[in-house]
Amino acid sequence: MIGIEELLVQLEGLEPGELLRWIEKRWVLPERRQEVYRFREVDVARAELIFEIRREFALDDETLDLVLSLLDQLYDARRALRRLCEALATQPADVRQAIATALPRARPQKRRR
Repeated sequence: MIGIEELLVQLEGLEPGELLRWIEKRWVLPERRQEVYRFREVDVARAELIFEIRREFALDDETLDLVLSLLDQLYDARRALRRLCEALATQPADVRQAIATALPRARPQKRRR
C-alpha cells in the first residue's frame, strides 16, 4: 500500500485536491487510518484509469461517473462469467457437452457503414 504522496508521484500532474475529490465521490476507495489514506494496488489502478480517462477524453464529472459505473458493471459481469466458467469446468464431460451443444453458435457480425 502507498500513501497520497507516492500516488501523486506516480500520476504526475494530478493535483492533491483532485484526488481528494475522487475519494469524496467514492470513485477511489482507499483505506483510511485516522487521517491517513492508504491506497491498495486496486486503488492505484483505479486512480490511473480515472486520470487517463480525464486526460484523454476531458469528461465532466457527471459523464465520468456514468463511464465508471458502466466499467464497474462490465468488470462485475466478467467476474461472474469467470466463476460460471470455473463451475462448468468441474462438471462431467457429458454435462459440458450438453451445454456446448445448447449454446448458439457465434455468428460473424456484419460491419455497419
